[in-house]
Amino acid sequence: MANLVSLIRTLLGLLVISLLFIHTQAVYLACFALTIAVIAMDALDGYLARKLNESSKLGAVIDILGDRIVEQIYWVAFLALGWLPLWVPLVVIVRGIIVDGLRAMALEQGFTAFGQSSMQQSKLGGLLVSSNFSRTTYAVAKAAAFAFLILGHTPGFPPTVAANITNVGLISTYVSVAFCVVRGLPVLIEGRRFLTDDTKASPSA
Repeated sequence: MANLVSLIRTLLGLLVISLLFIHTQAVYLACFALTIAVIAMDALDGYLARKLNESSKLGAVIDILGDRIVEQIYWVAFLALGWLPLWVPLVVIVRGIIVDGLRAMALEQGFTAFGQSSMQQSKLGGLLVSSNFSRTTYAVAKAAAFAFLILGHTPGFPPTVAANITNVGLISTYVSVAFCVVRGLPVLIEGRRFLTDDTKASPSA
């Protein structure tokens, strides 16, 4: 069930991105509402995995893949629409490639990104990467960026109102990107141990 929610969330994200190029008020308001649904489903899949005891390494990978797809298609679409500078999606995409590469190497040795067998061994790394506070704050910043950028560019709003909403979206974007980089650093630092051929560590119980 949790994996199904992740799949539906990803498909909804793709639908929103395709609709954003139809520049009408009705479509944009629908995109805003669907984006809220996509954001809510990001929390729902994790809740279902815990509630239904469906937590697994496969589920963790599917969850991260869904997050990556949704996050990156929004940033790239906003770039294509002229809402954001090029460096925003570049930073997010490059960070994602590096982090996911290290996580893939860790997964081969039984470590996951989150949970009891997390690859993060330091308390600071765990706090920045896998704590509920860190993940929630990052998710809220991205959610605000996605939702307010769409709402701020919705046709029919008075220019001043639209500008104010867009500015909230831009501030949320920069906070989100900063958090993206900060959360990636512990993975980069602690993931170096998986780059050596003689690493045979086992995840803790």
